[in-house]
Amino acid sequence: MAKKYLRLAVWIMLIFVIGGIGAVVTERYLFPHLLASDFFSRYKFLRRATENVTIVNRTEQVIVQEDTSINKIASQAATTVVHIISIPQKAVGDRVAATRVSVSGTGALVTSDGMIVTYRTALAENNARYRILLFNGQEYDATLLYSDAFTNLAFLRIGTSNLPAIAFANSDDARPGKKLIAIGNATAEYQNRYAAGLLSAVNKTFNIAGGSVSSSEKLEGIFEIDFTDLVEYRGGPVIDFNGEMIGIVGDVQLDGKTKYFLIPANDVREAMDRTIRGALDTRPMLGVSYISITKAYAAAQSLSRDRGALIYSPSGRTNLAVIANSPAEKAGMRVGDIIMSVDGTEIDLDHALSKLIARHARGETITLHVFRAGTDITLTVTL
Repeated sequence: MAKKYLRLAVWIMLIFVIGGIGAVVTERYLFPHLLASDFFSRYKFLRRATENVTIVNRTEQVIVQEDTSINKIASQAATTVVHIISIPQKAVGDRVAATRVSVSGTGALVTSDGMIVTYRTALAENNARYRILLFNGQEYDATLLYSDAFTNLAFLRIGTSNLPAIAFANSDDARPGKKLIAIGNATAEYQNRYAAGLLSAVNKTFNIAGGSVSSSEKLEGIFEIDFTDLVEYRGGPVIDFNGEMIGIVGDVQLDGKTKYFLIPANDVREAMDRTIRGALDTRPMLGVSYISITKAYAAAQSLSRDRGALIYSPSGRTNLAVIANSPAEKAGMRVGDIIMSVDGTEIDLDHALSKLIARHARGETITLHVFRAGTDITLTVTL
């Protein structure tokens, strides 16, 4: 008999436990959802059963947002940006005095021992002395090491060390659409300014000579950017969102307007290395004006070659396309010649004539494969 009552008690307890759980589930989950319908909401006993129950519909929104603080992204590169003051000098009797007009520009530290790069138009190059303002408030006199005619970059040095140096990106990897940040410092007091934009195009046929034709002594191939006005950023660095320099801001006058562009970082590095070696004054000279042939240009002009460098003058005169007494003239080059290769390297949009020539030094001898009036010829030129 005792066992019978024990089993009954156990069953009653299980019924209460299961019923309690069912009541909780029904009250907290089933009734609130039933009351959400018009039919069940009419019954008062259901409403009373849920008076102390609150339904919370929680929607969580997770936002993945890039860091939009330009200052934070550029914080490390910003410490390498310098303010360059060019103070023109003039002779007064037996001494030299500063004129009243000074030029302010931006530059960037490229080595920890004080080498600075800028663009030539950000300086007063002739008869000037230079004062550099650093991010930490220190000021130094600077020496102009060299102005590179090929890239239009200028290099200065200040007499100190243990300085931050800007990191170089591999500009060959840059693609249109890349987000960029320009850093300028050309105001009266040291204060960086920032602009954000895009790398809009890699212009492989733009020559910084600024004319309608390219020069074999000027860099061809620049970055075009969609920044609206970069007058306060000339000579300054433009970095990517990794904080690495993608190029230096340069400018040229075209048809009465200023065109801004970037000298790619790899070309800046090459010119810097030449400066360190003291080799900028060994830049070679060929002495021709030319057009880099594209497929579109070849089709429009009915050319039999769709690549190469066409020696060209708008007037058709050889003496305007080939500089007098230049290596090109001495080698017998003419208007209409198409230079197809330099020492076996074919000329195309990735290998411009001016860049292939710039790989050499003055006095070196090179071999040019030339297409002339339907005939392939070989010319030997001493640069």
